[in-house]
Parts: sequence; C-alpha cells; structure tokens
Amino acid sequence: MPVCQWSQSQGPAVSGGCHSWGMTNESDRTVAVGVDWDAEAAGFDEEPDHGLRAPEVRLAWAERLRAWLPERPADVLDLGCGTGSLALLAAEQGHRVTGVDSSPAMLERARAKLAGRDAVFLTGDAAAPPVGERLFDVVLVRHVLWALPDPARVLRHWRGLLRPGGRFVLVEGVWGIVTPVGIPADRLTALLTPLAGHVRVEPLSAQTVLWGKEVSDERYAVVATV
Repeated sequence: MPVCQWSQSQGPAVSGGCHSWGMTNESDRTVAVGVDWDAEAAGFDEEPDHGLRAPEVRLAWAERLRAWLPERPADVLDLGCGTGSLALLAAEQGHRVTGVDSSPAMLERARAKLAGRDAVFLTGDAAAPPVGERLFDVVLVRHVLWALPDPARVLRHWRGLLRPGGRFVLVEGVWGIVTPVGIPADRLTALLTPLAGHVRVEPLSAQTVLWGKEVSDERYAVVATV
C-alpha cells in the first residue's frame, strides 16, 4: 500500500492502492484517509477476516472462493492483496496468483505465506497494477474498489486485464450508520453492466462465519463474467 480506511470508528481496513492523502468520493459516499500500512502490517492479520487464522473462518472463505473462481486452474490477479490470505486460498485450489499491493511490508508477509506456491507479488497501485500486457482469467478484489477515486474508470481498466470469458470477483459493502461509506451493490452492478455479460450479486452480511462476528451492514460479493 499505502491504502485507505474510512474515517469512522468502525469499518474495513482496506487492502488497496489509494493515495496517502485524504480522499472523498461523493458519488459513492466514500471517505478515506491515508494510513501507513507498512506500520500496520504486523497486526493486520489479527482481524478474523484478514488473517483467516480461525479454522472455521478460513474454511468459509475457501468455500466461497471455490464457488467464485473457475474450476480449472486459472490466472488470478489479486489486487490490494495485503498479506496474501485470499491469494493463499486461491493457490491452494490450484490457481496461479499474481498479487499487487503498494505496501512492501504487506507483500513481505504475503510472500512468506505463499513461499513455494505458484504466486508472484508486485509492488504497485491496485487501480493501475504493474502487470504490463499480461491478461488474467480473474480479477479478485476485496474491500478496495469503494476507496478508489473513480470506480467506473478503474473497472474499465481492470476489464482490459481480463481474457475473453474472464471474470471479476469483487467483495465490497457499505459500512456505518450515521455516515455510511462504501459502494452499494446496486451501484456496483450498474457500473459493471456495460462491461460484463452476466453479473451476479451474492449477499454476505448474514454469513457471520466469514467475518468472525455478527455484522449489520451491507456486505456482498459480485461475480461478473465478461
């Protein structure tokens, strides 16, 4: 990273590639502030859905990824990969993973987790990953898109990184009550409709095991095939 987190007292720690200065996106009701994620990397995995250390949380995310990712081995681009928890699950399922994050400290932990796996980690901005002309079967992003300044532009760029028949797997949400921030599922669906032939939304708020606790905000995944 540095990445972004929202400025209220509760909400997601975002694995991504935002600028280190404060950012507001009125159209998607997002408010993000700069965070030194190199400094935060050591404790990042302590959150249940970050480190996936609890067996039941890890299994739940593994099952979700198995449903969202292709059955055959695929090239997966994990943007804002953080410490590599989802990348590891994807690699364990036989996929080839390229992770991108702008925090060297986060990437150091990701490389350690996936040592010996078919995975490569690159330092860079999730909005414009440094992958050159490479194409992928999957763009996998969790809790990153909402914090980027222009989601529509970013999605168009990511679309150009997908092979024909490839897919987006985007885990997003809206957090907070007084001043909610995030990107609602209907907003993300509208942004994806011009880019994908099929868009499916999977609500996740009730899947307590994914988060290690009960949640009352909007959490969901979108799988969109191009």
